[in-house]
Amino acid sequence: MDDMRGTTGNLAATTTKITASGVQVHYGQSHALKDVSVDILDRAVTAFIGPSGCGKSTFLRCLNRMNDTIPSARVTGKILLDGEDIYDPRVDPVQLRAKVGMVFQKPNPFPKSIYDNVAYGPKIHGLTRNKAELDEIVEASLRKAALWNEVKDRLDAPGTGLSGGQQQRLCIARAVATGPEVLLMDEPCSALDPIATAQVEELIDDLRSQFSVVIVTHSMQQAARVSQKTAFFHLGNLVEYADTPQIFTNPKDPRTEAYITGRIG
Repeated sequence: MDDMRGTTGNLAATTTKITASGVQVHYGQSHALKDVSVDILDRAVTAFIGPSGCGKSTFLRCLNRMNDTIPSARVTGKILLDGEDIYDPRVDPVQLRAKVGMVFQKPNPFPKSIYDNVAYGPKIHGLTRNKAELDEIVEASLRKAALWNEVKDRLDAPGTGLSGGQQQRLCIARAVATGPEVLLMDEPCSALDPIATAQVEELIDDLRSQFSVVIVTHSMQQAARVSQKTAFFHLGNLVEYADTPQIFTNPKDPRTEAYITGRIG
């Protein structure tokens, strides 16, 4: 954990993008998330860490209302994006998910061409008026995902034909194509080899200049490398939330320390 490149940058100047207060999630009788309150910064990477089943992915899915798709899920509390309640009945979850993009654990490109994978979101949200504008968004998104140079000569080839790391970067390009403000990543590197992981981590570090990035990771080393803020979850509770170097070198809660040092997990 000697590489702390992700911790540089002036956090003092960073504004809050998402404010969660008193968020609870129940799946049927199971109480998955208990009274979570946190401010997530803009133009920064926030890492959620903790043992399996601790609530970190559940909370991530609250931020773009993905839990709405689970019939037994019940979410209470408040989550504000730029001061607006995302659970307000007037908010369209589809529009919200254009604003709060998501990248999943396993690369999941559509069974379409590389071009159509990226063009899909802008098309369904009506973000372009013509083919030229769509071409521009596709190129810009692939560039943001550090994939353009590798695929520019084969945009008609199927996205599923790319390597695992390229597929995940294609999914990142697809997520940024709708012009989101927040990018959620649920263990985006867990299915990738070390070289592809390093490429995606470098990409995450680049993306924070334009987005608020929230990443769930099982790898504490990854959290230390890419994030400026870290939240530690345990048994459905948000135990501690602070600047990443503090969490890893001087945690305030004994449960955080026990997890970081490998005594619980």
